[in-house]
Amino acid sequence: MSNVLRLALVDPNDSSREQLKAMLLGMDSIWLEADCSRYEFFPDIVEQTTPDVGVVSLDSNPVSAINLITRITAECPGTALLAASESSDGPQILKAIRAGAREFLTLPLNDQELSEALDRISMAKFGGGDSRNRACEVLAIAGATGGVGSTSTAVNLGCVLAEEPRNSVALVDLDIALGDADVFLDAIPDYTLADVVQNISRLDIQLLKRSLTKHSSGLYLLPRPVELHDVAGIDAESLRKVIGLLKASFTHLIIDLSKTYNELDMVAIQAASRVMLITQLDLPCLRNVVRLMMSFDETEGLQDKVDIIVNRAGLDAGQISLKKAKETLGRDIFALLPNDYRTMVEVRNNGVPLITQAPKAALTQAFRDMATRIGGDHGGQAQPDPQESDAGAANESRWKRFWPGQTKAKAKS
Repeated sequence: MSNVLRLALVDPNDSSREQLKAMLLGMDSIWLEADCSRYEFFPDIVEQTTPDVGVVSLDSNPVSAINLITRITAECPGTALLAASESSDGPQILKAIRAGAREFLTLPLNDQELSEALDRISMAKFGGGDSRNRACEVLAIAGATGGVGSTSTAVNLGCVLAEEPRNSVALVDLDIALGDADVFLDAIPDYTLADVVQNISRLDIQLLKRSLTKHSSGLYLLPRPVELHDVAGIDAESLRKVIGLLKASFTHLIIDLSKTYNELDMVAIQAASRVMLITQLDLPCLRNVVRLMMSFDETEGLQDKVDIIVNRAGLDAGQISLKKAKETLGRDIFALLPNDYRTMVEVRNNGVPLITQAPKAALTQAFRDMATRIGGDHGGQAQPDPQESDAGAANESRWKRFWPGQTKAKAKS
C-alpha cells in the first residue's frame, strides 16, 4: 500500500469545514477519516480513529481550540496537529505552536500551502522513501463495443502491474450486471462492490482491504454484485467514496467499465488519470471510437487522457489497416495487442492470467510493454494535428470517412 495520511478535522463553522473537506477530498495522499463540528467530541474521535493528522480550526472559539490541541498532544502523541485560522495574529500562532500544533495554516487555505505542510508531516512519519508521495494511477478500461477484450485487458494488465514489488494494484469490476473479472481470475470472492457500498458509512482503509479478494499474482479484486437486484443499491456518490478510498490505498487502480457509459462509468472516467479505450480494426469499433471521442470532447480535459489500445492486431481477415485507422482517428495508437485468440480462450476458461499460462507469449510481452509505459514518465497521447483548426469540422470529417462511399465522393469533388 502507498503511504497515505489519515486525517480528522474539527471545525464548528459549517462553511469553512465544508471548504476544508472539499480540498482534502481532492488530494490523493489524504484519506479523510472523520470530520467533526464540536470541539468537545473531537478527543473521542481521535481516540477511536487514531488519525495521522488532526486539523483544528481555531476561529469559532480560540481558547477552547488551543486547550483541545494541548489535550490531544498529551493523550494522542501519534497524531500530528495542524492549527488553522483566518487570523494571522502573532500571539495566537505562538499559543497554538506551544500547545503542540506542528503547523499553523492561514484560512482560506490554498492547495500549495496545505500540500507542503502535509508533505513535511509525511516525511517525518514515513521517511524519505521514493514512493512516499507516489500518487495513485487510476486506469479506466473502456470498450468501443462488447467483446473487444476490455476485461481481458483489465485483468492481465493488472496482474502484470502487480508483479512489480513496488506496486499495489486493485481491480474494480464496474460492469455491475454482467461483469466477469472474477471468472478470468478463477476467484470466488467473499464480498462484492454491493457489500462495500452497503457499508459505506463505516468504511475505512482497513475494512475495505479486508473486503477485497487477493489473487496469487498480487492483484486485489472488487467484483460486481452476485445478484442483479443488488445493482440498484450502487449509486454515483457511494462509488466516488469507494474510488477515493482505493486511490488512497493503492498505487494503481484499474476500473473495468461496462459498455453502456452510464452514470457510474462516467464517475470512473472522471476519476481516472488514463482512459484506455479498447478497440479492434473493424468498421463498427472505429466508428464507435469516433463517436466516443466526440462525446468526450464535451468534457474539458477528457480527450487528453484517452489512450487508444488496438486489440487483436494482425488479424488480417477484413481488418482496416492501422495506417488508415490512425489517419481517420487523428491520433496515435498507444499500444497494439497482437491477435492470439487461442491463448486468450485458454486463459479465460482456465481462470489463469497470461503471466502464468503463457509467460513468453507475444501477447504477454505486449502487456508488459504497456505496463512499462504506464509506469514511466512518457505517455501515449497523440499531438493534435496543426492543420485542424476547427475541431468540430475535423470530427465531422473523421466521422464521414467511416461511411461507405464518403472517401470516393470527397475525391471526386
